[in-house]
Amino acid sequence: MRIQFQMEGGIAHFPGLSQPTVIESSELPEAEADQLKQLVEAMRFFELPARASTPPRGAADYRQYTITVEEGERLHTVRLADPVEDSQLQQLLGYLQAKARARRGGGS
Repeated sequence: MRIQFQMEGGIAHFPGLSQPTVIESSELPEAEADQLKQLVEAMRFFELPARASTPPRGAADYRQYTITVEEGERLHTVRLADPVEDSQLQQLLGYLQAKARARRGGGS
């Protein structure tokens, strides 16, 4: 499974920090790869609409996220914005945000 994750916007938005993060499950420890697969499957990612949520009117400083998951022949991209209310989607976002921070050198 390959996931590309990108965050944009927010109050302290820095364009250089919004570069996409690519996560290859084959490069993760087995337990992490299993966790990631479970997160994607639990939320039925491939069944989500392309635009899962949009920011409320007047919410120009809210973060927006783009998640693309490629697994075998399946490829799906979902765009969403804060506030994310779905708990399973929040878990996946938290995981992806932690990976993005770690890759930028901000810890795990």
